[in-house]
Amino acid sequence: MLFMGTITLNVDDAAEQKFRKAATIAFGSGKGSLGRAATHALEKWADRELGGGEARMLVLLEKGFKMGKLKYRDRAELHER
Repeated sequence: MLFMGTITLNVDDAAEQKFRKAATIAFGSGKGSLGRAATHALEKWADRELGGGEARMLVLLEKGFKMGKLKYRDRAELHER
């Protein structure tokens, strides 16, 4: 059985009309086509944000990230040699 969630969004009129036009072109004007288009758009966006792929790595490189404190002075300490 397929379960569906409900999301209520408020978007500006221009974005809504643009989305509806693109949804009609891509998925037709039948029942459920707007929902399919929204699902497709949300999945694409979430994949891009959470994906861990090339785009995610580029964002991390641009934004930067903390690597913590340096705990070892040399390689020998790290490998207990």
